[in-house]
Amino acid sequence: MAPTTDSAGNTEDAAAARASLETLRTEIAKAVVGQDPAVTGLVVALLCRGHVLLEGVPGVAKTLLVRALASALELDTKRVQFTPDLMPSDVTGSLVYDTRTAEFSFQPGPVFTNLLLADEINRTPPKTQSSLLEAMEERQVTVDGTPRPLPEPFLVAATQNPVEYEGTYPLPEAQLDRFLLKLTIPLPSREDEIDVLTRHASGFDPRDLRAAGVRPVAGPAELEAARAAVAETTVSAEITAYVVDICRATRQSPSLTLGVSPRGATALLAAARAWAWLTGRDYVTPDDVKALALPALRHRVQLRPEAEMEGVTADSVINSVLTQVPVPR
Repeated sequence: MAPTTDSAGNTEDAAAARASLETLRTEIAKAVVGQDPAVTGLVVALLCRGHVLLEGVPGVAKTLLVRALASALELDTKRVQFTPDLMPSDVTGSLVYDTRTAEFSFQPGPVFTNLLLADEINRTPPKTQSSLLEAMEERQVTVDGTPRPLPEPFLVAATQNPVEYEGTYPLPEAQLDRFLLKLTIPLPSREDEIDVLTRHASGFDPRDLRAAGVRPVAGPAELEAARAAVAETTVSAEITAYVVDICRATRQSPSLTLGVSPRGATALLAAARAWAWLTGRDYVTPDDVKALALPALRHRVQLRPEAEMEGVTADSVINSVLTQVPVPR
């Protein structure tokens, strides 16, 4: 049966959206070298209306990556440096007294943006960390009893340093669970590092992305069309059961005190669905689930102290689970 005009138009919109999102890697590569997996993870999070935790040592271009993504998607972005003295109102905004009108007016904080870079989120106390919870979950900020919706799309990209923990406040499990993905940003290979230095020697300025040639290749309209297409991606009963079996297996692992919650299972399925669509399919396969298992689950499990002392990692436990859970045919 031939598609109706509307369905044909939707199909064309989805194809155009996928093509534009596929060019993101090329566009962002003009500013950031060798971080394709992180770029893909950020796009998956945008398609799922999720948030991302970026973990890497200082100097691996985490901030530049988010700025380049915002520039290539023509989205507004703001950066907040999380410090021990940062207050919740510094993030969400506050009521300000206007002497001319003798009334209080709301002054929006930096959270009112499309891409919020929460830099070194674990350096601020839990009270300020929790100020992001409502924004991340409800996509709104409530001040003085009045809820104020955040712009759409909205994504929090929070960074943390994996090697320096002195004076930090580890994120509680409840907040970690709000991040769709945890992406590790590795040090570049020798070839990529040579490329980085060559660019800087040629005059590359990370503060001027336009001069680097980064141009908008997609926008909110393409993202909305892509999200609609992802929602139509088929998930079979076998794939759903496979995701559930993986998450339930983590709860039985002797190396963990905390396994993956049902929210984690939902996150893994959503991420696998977005990845399947990005790769050009309208159905999810077990390989899609495996591809997203580590970034979707690694921050949702808690290692036993004795296992951690033996060198066991969250990634190794999840990889072990993936080898043990039967794959649907």
